Amino acid sequence: MPRAATTSDAFNAVAEPRRREILNLLALEERPVSEIVARLGIEQPSVSKHLRVLRDTGLVHARRDGRQIFYRTNAEAIRPLHEWTETFARFWRHQLLRIKERAERKSRVN
Repeated sequence: MPRAATTSDAFNAVAEPRRREILNLLALEERPVSEIVARLGIEQPSVSKHLRVLRDTGLVHARRDGRQIFYRTNAEAIRPLHEWTETFARFWRHQLLRIKERAERKSRVN
């Protein structure tokens, strides 16, 4: 089965490490493209390409203020990603609790 186009699927969009870095930068506040470029230390055309993919998948919103374009995350579009990863987080919390319980039982026996 062929993969969905990156521009139409949020999971494929965040598979790229640079896009995850951009989402991390935008997690708490809106930022202009120039700041994203400076923080990542990569060329502006590359950042713009990644932002376009994130925008096309709905993961970020853009607004223009004069000559600058500001980006911010779209929490509603990110929710499915969060819900999916939370499944694994619950699994690992459960597994770590089991390991801790085994270690405690073992230490009481010794």
